[in-house]
Amino acid sequence: MSRINATFAALKAQNRKALIPFVTAGFPFADITPELMHGMVAAGADVIELGVPFSDPSADGPVIQKAGDKALAFGVGLVQVLAMVRDFRTQNNTTPVVLMGYANPIERYDQLHVSTSGDNAFARDAAAAGVDGVLVVDYPPEECVAFAAALKAQGLDLIFLLAPTSTDARMQQIAALASGYVYYVSLKGVTGSGTLDTAAVEAMLPRIRQHVHVPVGVGFGIRDAATAQAIGRVADAVVIGSKIIQLIDEQARDQVVPVAAAFLRDIRAALDA
Repeated sequence: MSRINATFAALKAQNRKALIPFVTAGFPFADITPELMHGMVAAGADVIELGVPFSDPSADGPVIQKAGDKALAFGVGLVQVLAMVRDFRTQNNTTPVVLMGYANPIERYDQLHVSTSGDNAFARDAAAAGVDGVLVVDYPPEECVAFAAALKAQGLDLIFLLAPTSTDARMQQIAALASGYVYYVSLKGVTGSGTLDTAAVEAMLPRIRQHVHVPVGVGFGIRDAATAQAIGRVADAVVIGSKIIQLIDEQARDQVVPVAAAFLRDIRAALDA
């Protein structure tokens, strides 16, 4: 059983919901990510989504775009992100890590490493580093059957986004390839934008579950304990990114982990209440 499946199974047995924080790798300091990951786990994170910095993101709002630009300026790319996961795994072999990003860095990685790692170098190297799942924003299901097979061969889960505009047919397409969990984007727009409509999310989840039989996480627009708790009543997981990025931006280095951890402890307490 994969780390993601084992985590969700254990949480279900305890009647608890998964807390999934997102942070951009290499932000706000190039070398802080493994330490920040450990701090978030200690504060109650069940799965960590690690953003791979990319120059032209299509789903990220200004907060996460700024974080990605800063990480890129530090020289953080996919090679460095995999090194961060390897570092994290020296002390933690149980918490699932999901890489979230875009097709370009992955395809470029495969091109650059084919001579040393062969075909599907990213899938092989990500698995070796200790990655558990991959969410590629701009890989629709009809264009990533081969990629899904490459990940599956390495024991990695492929996680897809669903949106308020997703049709039943699209959900069925995604259900055929998705594993680990799916990520329901709770509003139209980019990360950190809009106001979360919890009633709309509650109405949508039964439709999703008619077609998708893996856990459903909800993100985009969750910014505090109250909204996290409301979403946790109906979803299997709550994903929070932009708010964490905002909180740790401009912090002194020794305050980054404590600030993120304090916020997540409040969210964890609300989910468990």
